[in-house]
Amino acid sequence: MNAPAPTTSMMSGDDYRESLRRYKPNVFVDGRRVDSVADEPALRPGINAIALTYDYALKPEYAPLMTAIQHTSGRRVNRLTHINTSAGDLLNKLEAVRLVCQETGCAQRYLTHDALNAIGQVTARIDDAKGTKEHTGRFLEFLHRVQDQDLTLGIAMTDAKGDRSLRPHEQANPDSYLHIVERNAVRDGVRGIVISGTKAIVTAAPYVHELLVMPCRNMGQEDADFAVCCAVPLDAPGLTIAARPAGRPGEKVEHGEALFSRKYGQSTGVCLFDRVFVPWESVFYAGEWEHSGHLTYSYATHHRQTCIAARAGFGDLLIGAGALMCEANGFDPGKESHLREQMVELIKITEGFYACGVAASVYGKADEHSGTFMPDPVFSNVGKLLLATQIYDMHRIAHYVSGGLIVTLPGPDEDHNPETGARLADVLRANPAVPYEQRIQTARFIEDLTAGYQGGWYSVISLHGGGSPAAMKQEIWRNYPVGSKVELVERLLERGVAHDPQRAITRNRQPGKCCDMGCSSPGQPVMVDLPAAKTRQGQPGS
Repeated sequence: MNAPAPTTSMMSGDDYRESLRRYKPNVFVDGRRVDSVADEPALRPGINAIALTYDYALKPEYAPLMTAIQHTSGRRVNRLTHINTSAGDLLNKLEAVRLVCQETGCAQRYLTHDALNAIGQVTARIDDAKGTKEHTGRFLEFLHRVQDQDLTLGIAMTDAKGDRSLRPHEQANPDSYLHIVERNAVRDGVRGIVISGTKAIVTAAPYVHELLVMPCRNMGQEDADFAVCCAVPLDAPGLTIAARPAGRPGEKVEHGEALFSRKYGQSTGVCLFDRVFVPWESVFYAGEWEHSGHLTYSYATHHRQTCIAARAGFGDLLIGAGALMCEANGFDPGKESHLREQMVELIKITEGFYACGVAASVYGKADEHSGTFMPDPVFSNVGKLLLATQIYDMHRIAHYVSGGLIVTLPGPDEDHNPETGARLADVLRANPAVPYEQRIQTARFIEDLTAGYQGGWYSVISLHGGGSPAAMKQEIWRNYPVGSKVELVERLLERGVAHDPQRAITRNRQPGKCCDMGCSSPGQPVMVDLPAAKTRQGQPGS
């Protein structure tokens, strides 16, 4: 019997909170400076969400899914810091993200995984182009440190952008995009680069350990100073973060308002870099403009597939809450055809885009430079496009099956009003088997998820997170083998037209969809056996 792989120093959720106290970042929330992000009530729901990814990795029933063996070190690490080497890894990542997002709505830490996989790919690509090993070696040292210390990374990718019609080097204010302002700078005897500029919409920015700076677009030669990828500690001198609160913390906790978002939420921040020094050991590339498009493409593909799992977890919340609301209202969806049709539609939407994530895993293949397993780009983008456009349908269905009570209820304080509380409890009860308190609690839960501040946030982040629908459509068209379909029809029409690589409409052709080797299993062990953590349907026959 093989000995178990050695484990990195995995933190618990409380360890993660304590680790944040060792950082002293310059963070502002609602116009005021935050002394300690770990103890800031406005950020607590976001910290709770990431903390759960630490706790679940330590639970014996979830550990097989939430951890993995890192092939470059042989050590067991949190799956959300792991580099994928098989279709099985992609599937297990998908299941792990759905699992933690069922509980939190959005666990955020999965962005760490997506960026690490993409940066590993681009550093290998750069080294292959240059005939060197330094970029990959530098990345592996960083990767192993992140895994050994069990860190969470924020992804500083989206620039402020300024005038969208202009490229980075054409901006009136160069700080609209993050860029290199000095090379081979020296600080305390250490050489590195100095960067300035603005990164916006940085998920979880106030409560991560380090930021991964990445370009947000393809760069031209004139934009070489803007083509930079590096890691920056959250409390690096010159870095300021202006953030929004995570969720709706502190809102009448004792009375039952914001039932979900007072516990779990997400902060985003604008990160302002003012001559921030980065040592070369934390720089993965600086100026290699010709590789920026590859990095953004790789990250987007990983991230869009992961987003599929995150929103499937959110869909699980709506399915469960919708069924509970039907029951509390006195209806059995199995007997009420109009409710059953709506609930099945919600299930179809959720499992439909999730199936694209599964297909992207099964049809994934190894990157030619790094060996990292990449999700299939067509299925990744189709699934993300489906969830981005159908999130509003998911909310609508939740509203349909729940009824208008979810937004017309008197406020939670009325439940404790001696002049009205008892009468409300009597007349607003529907199903005699469901107490008034449970019916109202479910209604407020659905309001919080779909009709209040948090519901609007989920809609917008689902639509634009990971790129706009237009970007996904572009990737689908760019990668889909339309040429193979055209040539199929031309063959059936007996036109006898030979393949012309210069012909635009037949340029994309099917490489062999199962895998590059033919009809064989594309992955290796496909998924871990985790009966205690079935994320969708439970045990057969249950």
